[in-house]
Amino acid sequence: MATIKQVAEMAGVSVGTVSHVITGSVPVSEALRASVEAAIRKLDYHPNHVARSLKTNKTWTLGIIVPDLTIPFFPQMIRGAETAARKQGYSLVAVNSDDNLDRQKDLLSLLRSQRVEGMLLVVASGATPLEQIERMMDAGIPVVCLDRVPNKVPVDSVSVEDVSAAELGVGHLVSMGYRRIAIVTGPLSLKNERKRLLGYRQALRKAGIGLDNSLTWQADLRPENVTQVCTERLQTAGTQPDAIFATNGPTGLGVMRALHKLGLKTPDDMAFVTFDELTVDDLFRPAITTVVQPATEIGYRAAEILLQRIEKPDKQERRIDLRLPATLKVRDSSRRRGNLKSLSA
Repeated sequence: MATIKQVAEMAGVSVGTVSHVITGSVPVSEALRASVEAAIRKLDYHPNHVARSLKTNKTWTLGIIVPDLTIPFFPQMIRGAETAARKQGYSLVAVNSDDNLDRQKDLLSLLRSQRVEGMLLVVASGATPLEQIERMMDAGIPVVCLDRVPNKVPVDSVSVEDVSAAELGVGHLVSMGYRRIAIVTGPLSLKNERKRLLGYRQALRKAGIGLDNSLTWQADLRPENVTQVCTERLQTAGTQPDAIFATNGPTGLGVMRALHKLGLKTPDDMAFVTFDELTVDDLFRPAITTVVQPATEIGYRAAEILLQRIEKPDKQERRIDLRLPATLKVRDSSRRRGNLKSLSA
C-alpha cells in the first residue's frame, strides 16, 4: 500500500505539500497540485481519512438527505452541492429518506454518528421536524434546508422564489385563455407550499379571476396519494377545471397519473403546468410546460452557506434565507386548445 511519503518523493515535493493538496487547507500552485495528483493516481494512494479525522477532529464530510433520488430534481441538487463541497476539500454523502419522517430521523442519527461536519436537508413531508434539526444544531452540526422550507425552524435555507415562480406558471395558463385553473399543493405546513399557493392566488387576482376554493386541492408529497386526490376531484361534479397547476415534482407526477387513469388528454381536455422537470422533452409527448427551479444552483449555494458556517463558527450572522428565481419552459401541455393534434397524456 502506497504511503504519503512515497507520493511526496514521486512528485518531488514535501509531505506537507501533499497534505495541503489532499485537504485543501493551504493554497498550492497549480503546477504542484498537478504533480501531486498525478503521483496519487499512479501510486493509487488512498489517504487514511479515519486516522486524519481523529488527529484533526475534522472529517471533511458533509451529509445530504433528500426525499426521493428517483425524482430528477434531487440528483441535480446533489450535483451542485457536491461541486461546492469538493472545491473546499470536502466530500458529500447522499442518502434517501423515502419522504418518511422516521427514516429521516434515523438517517440524521446515522450521519451524526459518522461525524459529518454539516448537514444539507430536504425535509420529509409531515410534521415540522423541529426537534430533529435542533438536536443536530445543538451538537454543533450546522444545518441548511433546501427546496422545502420547514415552518417555524430557525435554520438557514435555500429555495426558489416561490411566490413569483408560481405566478409565472399560473399567469402563463391565464395568457393561454384558461380560467378554471386548479392548483394541487403539497402539505401547507411547508412554507414554500404556502407561498406557491399565494402566488397562484395573486396571478388569478391580477387577471380578474375570482378565487374558487373547490379548485384548491391539497395532498401530501407521495405521487400515489396525489393521484387518488386528483382522481376523486376530477370525478366530482362542479369541480372540473380546464387547467391544473402542480406546485412540485412529486405532485406533478401524481397529477399526470390521474389524467392518464381517467383517459384525459392534455391540453385538449385539460391544460397542465408543473414545477420541476418530469420527462425528457424530446422523447415524450405531450411535452410538459414546466416552472424550472435552478436545482444545481440551489444545491451549490446551500453547500456554500453550510461550509461558511463550518469554517467560521465564531462569526455570528443572522439566519440566511436565500431565494433564487425560476424560469418557465413553455411546451405542449399548456397550449391553447385546438393548437395541437393527437397529443395524449
